[in-house]
Amino acid sequence: MASVELDYTIEIPDQPCWSQTNSPSPGGKEAETRQPVVILLGWGGCKDKNLAKYSAIYHKRGCIVIRYTAPWHMVFFSESLGIPSLRVLAQRLLELLFDYEIEKEPLLFHVFSNGGVMLYRYVLELLQTRRFCHLRVVGTIFDSAPGDSNLVGALRALAAILERRAAMLRLLLLVAFALVVVLFHVLLAPITALFHTHFYDRLQDAGSRWPELYLYSRADEVVLARDVERMVEARLARRVLARSVDFVSSAHVSHLRDYPTYYTSLCVDFMRNCVRC
Repeated sequence: MASVELDYTIEIPDQPCWSQTNSPSPGGKEAETRQPVVILLGWGGCKDKNLAKYSAIYHKRGCIVIRYTAPWHMVFFSESLGIPSLRVLAQRLLELLFDYEIEKEPLLFHVFSNGGVMLYRYVLELLQTRRFCHLRVVGTIFDSAPGDSNLVGALRALAAILERRAAMLRLLLLVAFALVVVLFHVLLAPITALFHTHFYDRLQDAGSRWPELYLYSRADEVVLARDVERMVEARLARRVLARSVDFVSSAHVSHLRDYPTYYTSLCVDFMRNCVRC
């Protein structure tokens, strides 16, 4: 699995600004410098230039940032068919922390849409394994996620990704995706549930206990607000410190664009609070 190549971007600041040198430790020594690592998991079809706008929020504040988006065909087809190919990518993503020798730093995830959540689902599973259980995850931010089986919304998202493809190819892929979803998640649901748990259900039952922040909007037509709110309720029931913010009018993964100052402040405050825990 280590041979898998990822098309990722990493940004490492010249000077870490997360130093606690003004706060002596209980033993009388100055606390060590902490340089948070933020992993951004992009939405289906997301370009790196889109994620770079979010990356800047953290990089400007001295964080190491890794940006990665899983291939759209895996997000929309492999996962829908119950093929866990994203697990290989999730493992390689976590191995990057060891490659860059930053595996001991506090780790925060910023996850976008269902495309990011599908990959994050396998990250959660890997964090329970011997290889990765010592990573110190301090929090997760969900932007426009997670959604539970909104076929119309998923078709809208896929159509946006395919908008520059030939009309006939776009139509064939949309029809194929719709048929896959209906076949595997409606007609064959009892059978597929035996070997592949839906990512939404897996996230609801996740054993992680670090804080979670959900940024969503009731105007989102891809991931429905009620799905996000139901997830927050489920996580609170598991005694996870989960908070949600409804941007009301912004479209899917458009909260930063429409409310740049507010969005940035929410992310920065959450990150800082998590790292200090």
